[in-house]
Amino acid sequence: MALVTRYEKGPVTRRRRTTISGETAGTSSKQANGSKPSAAAESRHLRGDKAHDTSAARKQRSSNDVLKDKLSCHRLQESLLSSESGYSNYRGILNWCVVMLVLSNARLFLENLIKYGILVDPIQVVSLFLKDPYSWPAACLIIVSNVFIMAALYMERRLAVGTISENVGTFLYCVNLATVLCFPSSAVLMMTSITPVGGVFTLAVYTVLFLKLYSYKDVNKWCREIRQAKARMLSRSNSCPSVHKANGSAAHSHVTYPGNLTHRDMYYFVFAPTLCYELNFPRSPRIRKRFLLRRLFEMLFLMQLQVGLIQQWMVPTIQNSMKPFQNMDLSRMVERLLKLAVPNHFIWLIFFYWFFHSSMNFVAELMQFGDREFYRDWWNSETVPYFWANWNIPVHKWCLRHFYKPMLRRGVNKLAAQLAVFLVSAFFHEYLVSFPLKMFRLWAFMGMMVQIPLAMFVGRFLKGNYGNAAVWISLIIGQPIAVLMYVHDYYVLHCRGMSDDGKL
Repeated sequence: MALVTRYEKGPVTRRRRTTISGETAGTSSKQANGSKPSAAAESRHLRGDKAHDTSAARKQRSSNDVLKDKLSCHRLQESLLSSESGYSNYRGILNWCVVMLVLSNARLFLENLIKYGILVDPIQVVSLFLKDPYSWPAACLIIVSNVFIMAALYMERRLAVGTISENVGTFLYCVNLATVLCFPSSAVLMMTSITPVGGVFTLAVYTVLFLKLYSYKDVNKWCREIRQAKARMLSRSNSCPSVHKANGSAAHSHVTYPGNLTHRDMYYFVFAPTLCYELNFPRSPRIRKRFLLRRLFEMLFLMQLQVGLIQQWMVPTIQNSMKPFQNMDLSRMVERLLKLAVPNHFIWLIFFYWFFHSSMNFVAELMQFGDREFYRDWWNSETVPYFWANWNIPVHKWCLRHFYKPMLRRGVNKLAAQLAVFLVSAFFHEYLVSFPLKMFRLWAFMGMMVQIPLAMFVGRFLKGNYGNAAVWISLIIGQPIAVLMYVHDYYVLHCRGMSDDGKL
């Protein structure tokens, strides 16, 4: 009975398992009993067969790929360093260049210390600005510049109310602007107590003031022309200057002419990091203290670094370059030129960052001046004009707005207008060098004028990276040539009798 019971229960149990196990088992049992398979079952069988075939085909393809890899290992492709390859990730090579640059300059720095010792002297820096601690001629000349600022403001006020005519105003402006350039240069030439560094600083301030006052004159003249065209639409509330509508006001209210003719507005423009005047400058909403402190730290640190590099690196090289120039030893002259090119260019790069980024951003943040585009990507310059148009944006904007475009409107062709811009730039470069040194050699003027044929050559024969390399070479080599020319001439005129071994 026990065996019969066990055998009887066995099939039943199996049947129940097949019934519970799912639809597939039930279907197979029905087929075994002679019933027709369902459409779903047929589709599942077809999918199973296809999956089986697909897996088999996949295995076959993988085995074929293995065989192909064994048989061939080449394909059509370019080398990574070829321009046709499209490869552009050279970060490792850039890091290598930086490491090599640091190591080579570290070697030069150690060689300089071993040969000359420590030459950095902060007290000597003061003597570059002052010969007599009780006489500050450069500072006095800068304070006198307020006379010309006030003269421009009061002339504009008289022109706004019609007290003087436009012709008289133009004549008075010409006298004022000419005096801005002639008065400080004459003072620097005649005063023996002013140092070359103090003279450069003074004339730089007056040059900036000249460009600002010229822009101030043009913009106010344009405003008078607009006012005359819309005289009936002006309200009486804007007929006289109002202090509350100045650029420097806390409310940043909209200014209309002649409401801008105030002392606050005038001095805001004088100290703002721009050369182009506007009645309503873009303003930042607040002063960021952390940003301001970072820029201040950069200004102080980079100033000390520049002075230290000049004293420790450039001065000995320049001193040792005088004797080869006197003896006209060409090979030694070239060697000294290349040796001076590295520290000169390094200091120039530091000066660019210190002035155009740290200093101008510090002043802009302090004055809440919104337009911070002081430079563009000049380091990617593939042509000489692109470099001059992008490394100093305030000067570039002034030249476009007040010199280049007015010449085009008068019918001057573009090439002549571009040559005129280079001529004016060459004049100011020479103005800032010759008067403080009290000698006229025109090296800076000729250096700027050489940029014209260089620009034509690079633009016609050199493209892309070759043009960029040509611009960098002109910057690295051109500046030390001018430095050595001026230092040599200054040495011959002032210091030749003080030294017999070629040192300053």
